[in-house]
Amino acid sequence: MLDSPIEYLKGVGPQRADLLKKELNIFTFRDLLELFPYRHVDKTRVNLIRDLMPGMDYVQVAVKILRFSLLGEGRAKRLVAQVADSTGTMELAWFQGISWIQKNLVEGQSYLVYGRLGFFNQMPQIVHPETEPWTPEKKEGREFLEPVYPATEKLKTRNLGGRQLAKLTHALLAQIHEKDVQENLPDSILSKLQLMSRYQAFRQIHFPSSNVQYSAAVRRLKLEELFLAQLRMNLLRSKRHRFSKGVVFDKVGEQFNTFYKKYLPFDLTGAQKRVLREIRNDSGSGKQMNRLLQGDVGSGKTIVALLTMLLAVDNGYQACLMAPTEILAKQHFATISSLLKEMPVNVELLTGSTKTSARKKLAKSLAEGNLEILIGTHAVIEEAVQFQRLGMVIIDEQHRFGVAQRARLWEKAEIPPHILVMTATPIPRTLAMTAYGDLDYSVIDELPPGRQPITTVHRFETQRSFVMNFLQAEIDKGRQAYIIFPLIEESDKLDYENLYRGYETVKTYFPEPKYWISMVHGRQPADQKEQNMQRFVTGDTQIMVSTTVIEVGVNVPNASVMVIESSEKFGLSQLHQLRGRVGRGAEKSYCVLLTGSKLGNDARERIKIMTSTSNGFEIAEKDLELRGPGDIEGTRQSGMLSFKLANIVEDRPLIEEAKAAVAELLENDPDLVSAENLRLKSFLQQQKGKMAWSKIS
Repeated sequence: MLDSPIEYLKGVGPQRADLLKKELNIFTFRDLLELFPYRHVDKTRVNLIRDLMPGMDYVQVAVKILRFSLLGEGRAKRLVAQVADSTGTMELAWFQGISWIQKNLVEGQSYLVYGRLGFFNQMPQIVHPETEPWTPEKKEGREFLEPVYPATEKLKTRNLGGRQLAKLTHALLAQIHEKDVQENLPDSILSKLQLMSRYQAFRQIHFPSSNVQYSAAVRRLKLEELFLAQLRMNLLRSKRHRFSKGVVFDKVGEQFNTFYKKYLPFDLTGAQKRVLREIRNDSGSGKQMNRLLQGDVGSGKTIVALLTMLLAVDNGYQACLMAPTEILAKQHFATISSLLKEMPVNVELLTGSTKTSARKKLAKSLAEGNLEILIGTHAVIEEAVQFQRLGMVIIDEQHRFGVAQRARLWEKAEIPPHILVMTATPIPRTLAMTAYGDLDYSVIDELPPGRQPITTVHRFETQRSFVMNFLQAEIDKGRQAYIIFPLIEESDKLDYENLYRGYETVKTYFPEPKYWISMVHGRQPADQKEQNMQRFVTGDTQIMVSTTVIEVGVNVPNASVMVIESSEKFGLSQLHQLRGRVGRGAEKSYCVLLTGSKLGNDARERIKIMTSTSNGFEIAEKDLELRGPGDIEGTRQSGMLSFKLANIVEDRPLIEEAKAAVAELLENDPDLVSAENLRLKSFLQQQKGKMAWSKIS
């Protein structure tokens, strides 16, 4: 029934059906049933005129028209009707469609009148009311709240606005029965969460008998969406936990212990130790590990990655660390090889610019098992790169890699290797539960000892010379500084002009040969970009003028100032990522957010958040509130979050309820085989083809 084409609904027909398909994506009865109203009009009550008070919003009265008067001239011309019920009089007014009103409304007749209440010269008044004939024997008011649906301009001009959509939905609900909208949740969940039936929820969300019933219907349908999303994720995850074979790391051996005791540069934080314990438990379980490790910029993810790779080496396996850019891969390589320089562990780097002769040597060493740790970019995915025993894959900044790219790594081993996905883009907890529910989730939520918090300040464009003087003072102390310019794809040419103009301005404040400046941007050839970066990394230049290409992973402990130009043009998480490039050494660090003098509300809010907290998780939660879930970098592009009703920012308590219910359900019946859960299982199977949900790896 619900799969019937929409043209077969009474009142639709082929032409209207075409419009509904094009404008609202409504192809079937089900699509119309799932087009939910965004508000309701309450015509269930009829007010008495004497009870109308300022502050009331929409009201409905049953009145007789006493007389009409045409007032004003030209544009101020209006039709005013004096109307009365048994308790008092009021006015109705029209500024448009006057001749139609004069033809259709009759003095001396009674009407039900609905509209927004105003007061004019202390008298209650409704402008452009909705009217319909009324007789005293007619039952007062409606039996339900009237729905108002979203409609497009095109639909309104073709007489298919919100009112007409309500009529069609009413006709649809008159045709369908309980068997057409079958229950999909088990009875135990319905009673535990105190939910109304699915059939009732659809009826009450469209034509509720009261606001209480409407709220109950919305809660039921939101919880259903969240429950099913959590359930799908958890089924994927438990399937992996139970059936995916993984290589077993059953010991913590010599390399791990030697490094831990002798060469660890500083004590691990409690959070790092906790994450390592989680990784050790996973990798020793005989199941494939699939863990998302989230740690704020500078929280020490690299050390956790290194210890994890040594765990693989101790168990006779090879490990691979994949980074999204050559600069980042080189940096990881430099850090890790210097940490391991006193140890008998082979580490090599493979990037797009590795020479052919070196590649051949490296491939041979990998295939024979002499090379234990490979660090690289996408180049490690290539066909020619074959491991002898790949046991651990670590992926840095995972949202920059496509699912297909990652999958090619798993194919390089008979038993899929353990996966550790690392990201410094803080993912709000709500989003992590919803979008990454099929991954086990670890968080490093404390900074290593000795790191000082970064002082963040906001300055207007007019204070530029003060900012430059401050920069000069820091550089004269021997520090280095970043100056970042925004890059907005739409106006490519303009941006580079801004960047070059900015570069010239910086040069006037910092003339050569006293100061040297590196400039880096996306249009430069790779080798030039690399050379300019390296000059800054080695301290040959004191200032780096750059677009956002340095957002990820450049580590210059001596850089202590970050100036972000036009910072109102950046998103919150991007500002936070950029700020994380300073504060990596023992010196006090600063981030200066420069903006124009006119700031929109959102921009002002972003700047306020940046100057008040440096906690990446708080920032990510705020980012989610400001931008909504669709835009957050790194969320799955798989439609996982395209809920019709639920909103992962506003419905946090419901997400928690759904999560707890799913956990309990799967603990008692992990395969959904009990009689009670059969309808849930069959509903999931029917939906399977419609869902764009894919495993992360």
